[in-house]
Amino acid sequence: MNVQERLTALRQLMEQQNVAALIVPSTDPHGSEYVAEHWQERQFVSGFTGSAGTAVITRIGGCLWTDSRYFLQAAEQLKPSGLTLQKDGEIGTPTISEWLGETLEQGAIVAVNAAMFAINDLETLRKELADKGLTLDTQHDLIAQVWHNRPALPKTRTYELPEQFTGRSTADKLHFVRAKMANAHVTATLFTALDDIAWLLNVRGADIAYNPVTIAFAAVESDRVVVFIDSDKTDQALTDYFAKNDIQTAPYESVYDYLRALPATTVIGLDTSKVNYALFQAVEHATTVKFASPVFAEKCVKNATELEGFRRAMVKDGIALTRFMMWLEKAVPAGTETELSVIDKLHEFRTEQTNFVTESFGTIAGYADHGAIVHYSSTPESDVPLKPENFLLLDSGAQFYDATTDITRTIPLGPTTDKQKRDYTLVLKGHIALAQARFPYGTRGNQLDILARQFLWQHGLSYGHGTGHGVGHFLGDHEGPQSIRTDNNPTRLEPGMVVSDEPGVYIAGEYGIRHENLVAVRDIETNEFGRFLGFEVLTLFPFDTTALDRALLTADEIAWLNNYHQMVYERLAPGLADNEKAWLRDKTLPL
Repeated sequence: MNVQERLTALRQLMEQQNVAALIVPSTDPHGSEYVAEHWQERQFVSGFTGSAGTAVITRIGGCLWTDSRYFLQAAEQLKPSGLTLQKDGEIGTPTISEWLGETLEQGAIVAVNAAMFAINDLETLRKELADKGLTLDTQHDLIAQVWHNRPALPKTRTYELPEQFTGRSTADKLHFVRAKMANAHVTATLFTALDDIAWLLNVRGADIAYNPVTIAFAAVESDRVVVFIDSDKTDQALTDYFAKNDIQTAPYESVYDYLRALPATTVIGLDTSKVNYALFQAVEHATTVKFASPVFAEKCVKNATELEGFRRAMVKDGIALTRFMMWLEKAVPAGTETELSVIDKLHEFRTEQTNFVTESFGTIAGYADHGAIVHYSSTPESDVPLKPENFLLLDSGAQFYDATTDITRTIPLGPTTDKQKRDYTLVLKGHIALAQARFPYGTRGNQLDILARQFLWQHGLSYGHGTGHGVGHFLGDHEGPQSIRTDNNPTRLEPGMVVSDEPGVYIAGEYGIRHENLVAVRDIETNEFGRFLGFEVLTLFPFDTTALDRALLTADEIAWLNNYHQMVYERLAPGLADNEKAWLRDKTLPL
């Protein structure tokens, strides 16, 4: 069925069951940002393929809410569905509850799939709808009834990630969790976030594209651990590893039976910001209490082994990018390359590096006006040839056993205009300002965000996405709770956290510019004014200096850029051939 046929079938079912509206988020029962095809319900009903957004379907219409990264993409992809784009975050855009309150009659029923909403989110939604005179129905999974030939759950192999990469044993991590449970007087807890489970058990998989996780639930009790995972995803090596750590396994779907069977003496702690509502509903006898996932806050602070893994991974990535860029400089003038072909070529160079597993997200190769689409995705239909003019915005990353990488470079493929030079330089000034920041312990990311935006603001320019996101260790390219953005995030930056530094500017119909490195929070000094932190720059690849307006750079900014380029050369050169060293030396010459 096409999107219109799916919506017709869904609306017929809604009418039969007296449902006035259906809310369809982008997530899965694990609260994932990126989801397996089996759970891509929002894409199924709307046709919109972005990673973030919520569809609301009524019997005669509906809308889709998404953020500024996807405004251009959503506007185009929603046309076949007839759904209206709601620009989330913009002044004047109603919330979903507000829109439903204005659209539906009093007493109307709004349905959701309870497995797709965290407990807190569902309770908030229930209250908001009640205030509008609407009723929330959590008992029916309507999409399951109309999605025929639905993709099966993935069954990729789950495997142990050795301690030589993690720097911390599974036994030690379980001891840490149980200590937190004891302090909270909790006798059991349930982990549902896939990256939390992967970190806790030192396992990885490939169930979700670009994310080395396995689809499972994990229950930790005072005296046992149960992992709910499909048996055909485990092999003898994993079985032995689990046995060594006293970890039991059970079928994936049996997590609901487990919760129903918990005795009344059990006090189960649930992270109500993560555990889905359907799981909460399954608890029949045990006492439930709020218990924030100790793993969520612990895994974002990388240990010494993990940080060293990041440094190794950046060398590998920098070498691959050096070889790719040497190839690109010769290939573009020949006129034979396109966005998709350069994506394939970059993948080829990365696969030559040891411990490479996959990309950390779908590579973004946005040429010219495509670069202005923040999360542009090249397809055979949108693919365009590269010409020796304008910018190529290349945002890519890799998953190594060592760590996760994420880098964006804006590459001038030919001569640049004064306007392009100005914008390129303003974005780089913001990038440098954030990289150089020193700040007292206790600082939050939103307090630093302005450092990256200030130069753009002074010229009436800005960007709609965050400046920095957390990055996992051979896990998700996006990892919380830390971030650097305008939103008020109460999480303070801690030494060991890895975040991106990626300001940008996007000129619709012309070009996009983004400069991104990964940085690690580190201690700088402690004096009579307190403890001060800063950033260690991890990413190793030069910025193109031919597109700079040097008159806009201060002496301090030039010194930072020269020092960074010197570090890039010194770290990458030992792994390069003589001709590659010569190329890199030329690209890292001091200004």
